[in-house]
Amino acid sequence: MQMRFTPRPWRLRWPDPGAATSLAVRAQAWLARLAAYGTEGYPLPVQRRLKILNVVAYLIAFFTFAYAAQHLFVDAKLWAPIIVINASLAFVALIVPFLHRFNDVAGGLTIAIAEFVALFALTAHLGRDSGIHVQYIAYAAAPFVILGLGRLKLVLVLVVIGFVLHVAAWFMFPSEHALLQAARSQLDSMYLTAAVTTFGLIAATVYYAFHLAERAEAETDTLLRNILPEPIVERLKAAPGATIADSFEDASVLFADLKGFVSFAKVLGPARTVEFLNRLMTELDALAVKHGVEKIKTIGDAYMVAAGVPQAIPDHAERLAGMALDMLAAIERAAAEPRQPLAARIGIASGPMMGGVIGAKRLTYDVWGDTVNLAARLESTGEPGRVHVSARTKALLEERYHLESRGQIEIRGLGAEQTWYLVGHRAAARGPNPPMRPEEPQVLTPSRP
Repeated sequence: MQMRFTPRPWRLRWPDPGAATSLAVRAQAWLARLAAYGTEGYPLPVQRRLKILNVVAYLIAFFTFAYAAQHLFVDAKLWAPIIVINASLAFVALIVPFLHRFNDVAGGLTIAIAEFVALFALTAHLGRDSGIHVQYIAYAAAPFVILGLGRLKLVLVLVVIGFVLHVAAWFMFPSEHALLQAARSQLDSMYLTAAVTTFGLIAATVYYAFHLAERAEAETDTLLRNILPEPIVERLKAAPGATIADSFEDASVLFADLKGFVSFAKVLGPARTVEFLNRLMTELDALAVKHGVEKIKTIGDAYMVAAGVPQAIPDHAERLAGMALDMLAAIERAAAEPRQPLAARIGIASGPMMGGVIGAKRLTYDVWGDTVNLAARLESTGEPGRVHVSARTKALLEERYHLESRGQIEIRGLGAEQTWYLVGHRAAARGPNPPMRPEEPQVLTPSRP
């Protein structure tokens, strides 16, 4: 049988950008692990400082190994002392991460002492025209970065030693007294290399220090914004020691609590209960973002949000009404999975209140006042699966929402109050005679900021 060969058309294959990205990510992760070697177990600020020290040590090892290899291939016999000094310094630099197991200054002191001795010995062999002693200038900045401000006296001692050795090397080792007589071109090359190394080490050290500081600041900023409202975070950053307390003429607050949660938790057990609460609270947090309201806090199965704080908004009651109706639906869906009876009581009150940051260590943003107390009482006196609202809230919602009168009830600490139940949007309300208005749109949702 005769075989026929049909050549395939040749096509240009471009490199896969995904593969390159994956390789870059793996390389970045490997470098991050290398920088973090030996820093485990220390507090985060110390870890950041030791990571900077590790990077500096790796850079020193790289440059000194490069110098040793350069001299090895040029003339190993002539440059033998220089090769030994550079190789020894590179070895010391490489063991710095292993020294962190003793304490957080062992590595920094070891590389500092090794640098002092090596630079002085190199200048003695090559003379001051080689520029080796210029690298002592790096010790004007490096000790602050690798040892931190917590040991300021030790840092200043290293700075002074570096300065003294720099000046001593200049006066003690003129070119005519050098142990090795190198050509002028070689000395010029060494001076250029020493200058590049000094500038490179200082630039790399400061860059990496600022990089870690900015990343730490970003992490702290993200954490703060998860704990406190964004406007409050900005005010705290602008004036860290200032007291933050505001009064609001008209705002709304919502309390929600799960009815029957104790028996519900007994059936599920601790692990499944925590998992359920985490899943539910995460969904409620998403609803708070959706409706543009501020989550104040959670206490167990209780959930508290407010609108109109810390920035005043005109539709605060409408936002919480929409949030409350969505919360009832979310809780109903969440309870359907474990097939256990569970319903939420929700109370909403509107009116004047105060808000501010409480605490010194664990900051919290909280609201207080008679309006807040009323919302808590409305939640506790309401019915499961319903949204219990105050008279002021009813007045703000009645044009867009359908409400049912609960009648007058006695509120502990506040006296007799007329309250209502929030039924739903007017277009979605179902009842014998829901007060519909033709000119109103059929679907109304709370506006977003």
